[in-house]
Amino acid sequence: MNAARASLKLSLSALRAHKRRLVGTFTAILLGVAFLTGTLVMGDTLRASFDSLFGDASSGTDAVVRSTSVVTVEGESQGTRSPVDASLADTIAKVPVVTAAVPRIEGAGQLVAADGDPIGGQGPPTLAGNWIEDAELNPYALAEGRAPEKSGEVVVNRGAAKTGDLSLGDTTVLRTPDPVKVTVVGLATFGGEDGMGQVTYAGMTRADAEKYLTPKPGDAAGILVRAGPGTSQQELVDALAPVLPEGVEAITGEQSAAENTEVISGQFLTLFTTFLLVFSGVALLVSVFSIHNTFAIVVAQRTRENALLRALGASRRQVVGSTLVEAVGVGLVACAAGLLGGIGVAAGLQALFPAIGFPFPEGALVISGLSMALPFAVGLLVCLGSALMPAVKAGRTAPLAALRETAVDESGASRKRVLAGSGLLLTAVAVVLTGVLATPSLWLASAGAVLALAAFVVLGPVASSSAVRVLGGVLRGANRGLARRNALRSPKRTAATATALMIGVAVVSLFTVFGASLKATMDQTVSRSFAGDVAVSTPSFGAGGSGLSPRLAPAIAALSEVETAVGLGQGVAEVDGEGRALTVTEPAALARSFDLGDIQGSLNGLGTDGIAVADTEAAKSGLRPGDTAELVFTDGSRHTFTVRAVYQQSELAGDYVVSREAWAPHRAQDSDTLVAVTFKDGVSVDAGKAAVEDVAEQYGNPEVQTRDEYAASSASGIDMMLTLVYALLALAVLIALLGIANTLTLAVHERTRELGLLRAVGQTRSQLKAMVRWESVLVAAFGTTGGLVLGGFLGWVLVTASDGASDSAFAFAVPPLQLALVALVGLTAGAVAAWRPARRAARLDVLRAIATE
Repeated sequence: MNAARASLKLSLSALRAHKRRLVGTFTAILLGVAFLTGTLVMGDTLRASFDSLFGDASSGTDAVVRSTSVVTVEGESQGTRSPVDASLADTIAKVPVVTAAVPRIEGAGQLVAADGDPIGGQGPPTLAGNWIEDAELNPYALAEGRAPEKSGEVVVNRGAAKTGDLSLGDTTVLRTPDPVKVTVVGLATFGGEDGMGQVTYAGMTRADAEKYLTPKPGDAAGILVRAGPGTSQQELVDALAPVLPEGVEAITGEQSAAENTEVISGQFLTLFTTFLLVFSGVALLVSVFSIHNTFAIVVAQRTRENALLRALGASRRQVVGSTLVEAVGVGLVACAAGLLGGIGVAAGLQALFPAIGFPFPEGALVISGLSMALPFAVGLLVCLGSALMPAVKAGRTAPLAALRETAVDESGASRKRVLAGSGLLLTAVAVVLTGVLATPSLWLASAGAVLALAAFVVLGPVASSSAVRVLGGVLRGANRGLARRNALRSPKRTAATATALMIGVAVVSLFTVFGASLKATMDQTVSRSFAGDVAVSTPSFGAGGSGLSPRLAPAIAALSEVETAVGLGQGVAEVDGEGRALTVTEPAALARSFDLGDIQGSLNGLGTDGIAVADTEAAKSGLRPGDTAELVFTDGSRHTFTVRAVYQQSELAGDYVVSREAWAPHRAQDSDTLVAVTFKDGVSVDAGKAAVEDVAEQYGNPEVQTRDEYAASSASGIDMMLTLVYALLALAVLIALLGIANTLTLAVHERTRELGLLRAVGQTRSQLKAMVRWESVLVAAFGTTGGLVLGGFLGWVLVTASDGASDSAFAFAVPPLQLALVALVGLTAGAVAAWRPARRAARLDVLRAIATE
């Protein structure tokens, strides 16, 4: 017990005496824990906010009546449901326990702002529907103005009005997708908020909603029902069952709200928080190397001190325990500070994401016990785990080490390290090649990538000596030569310091290469498949927007400058039992504006019972021209279609093509997503584009783009993704740079006498600063170079594996300018990281430094 107390006392004394040595460790843990805590708190807050939002908005709805016929395409959450007869509301209203029943009509409707630009459309949905007079059944509450009373009047949610600079009495356009001139007569809130996140809403009269949002009058998305006093929601559902026709069901209002919440929190928020957790993991992984390096240097500096303790009778366990107690002490304080910082991070994210268009509602932060306990435990384990190996090494210090001046680091020449690292690297290459070439698999490729990272870490000290010699070979002058020798002095330390930066740069390079490859893929797709001169399209990123009017393509085709104009709409149906997306178009014109490759059969005669299939889908289903397939539409009808064509390229045309005549009986709100336009011979692109823009202006003024502009806009979401990725990865790079600064600071302390001697023999302060800075730049150059190589390799793995595992053809691209910028930032950051250590080294008192033991 006395020995343990003495060990604890010694650890606490060491912490007080040398607390500045562990500032880097403290900061690394604090940042990693703060980001992890912020992510978890943000996730809890968003889930609670959406639960409350949907709960409040639907609190007056006791039951929802809807169709049971639904077609779900892969990647969708709720699928596409067929409408119900709106007159069913009158039948339901006669049920004794029912107080009110109203039809709910809903569809896509995009408001145009006061400046002529559309509101929303880059992610969150843009909705329109009938304004429901029953205040308890209407999820939107009238905050200003009045309800719509005649055709052309709308109520819009207050958030959309603010975004679009619209006020009561203003006249604007609602794209449905046909442009409808409307007047704003009311402003509404949703669940007490200005809207459902960034979703926009326009409430119309029932007649207008039926006219513009449904294929025929009398259709409704569902019936909202309110029960009388004393009737539970389940009792109401049970009472409705006998009066509902076949193919129609009733669910409780709570179940409907839960389904709506699940669409967001169950899928989108899970994906979003997972995305942030990945970056938290990267930050903590970088912290591991920075923390390990700090404790390794501290232990090396205390070799004589630990040896003296051993000589005086301290056991190995006491020396190990002393080091770990220091780690626990730093970890506890840093984790506690990280929790407070994490709450600040969550508050910052809550303010940031709505500003850049993410649909997050406002609300107080939700701080759960798990969101606090998990980051605290992870941070403490990371700190302890990172310090464990240095602590064990400290415990192995022999008493005779007190008599030695220094220990030589021979890790760079370790044969075991070379063999182990080479074995890992060969295994990684074998697994990667199997995952990307032999048996295309993202899982195998990912496993190979992890092994490659491990191989880089193991081989780091081996590679650092050669790399620093090569990178430092271009440096001339005595001070730069000394910087190179200092970096070569401890290969293990140099590698550990550089590895933290290498991981950050590798992940940045990975996403840069993958983003460039996605852009190249989009450009390749447009170049290969799009044979038109200009494209009229909806937003390429997100689910918003209302689409294009199906009347736009015929109007453009009537221009004297235009040879062909073909619109591509979307539909859904089950094809032989599987939910599939359908491309709705004029098949004969499709082949004139899109390069479909080799076509078996003919697109000219699809008619009302023919279908064209991409060859990849045809191969999966065993379909050939002349075969038949059963299609089940959302209205429940079943029809047998004959495969009349199999085409080769499907990137823009989709996997299944039907004619407009075949889709018309089953359509919901009709719209196109793209109109491809080909000009007549002799018509310039500029002249033709101007003519198309004049027509498009009459249909809501959608954007008209050339082929190159269309390819660039299709990849616009990638730039936004990369911006977010770079912002999140900045934390990992910052931790890595703090690690470099901390290592240099400790190295300066370790070489105090050496630096004093250099000053004594004539080295100036500026020369000493330059030596320390160049040492930092060499370490950063090693880490940056390794990160670029590893990131480029992992980018190739991800792109190639995605290409093999997907029906789409991916193009691999390396962006030299962006990667050169990453390299420049890495080197510059290395120089910045050395600023404080270099300044501290230059301020050393020469006589005291020489006298230091």
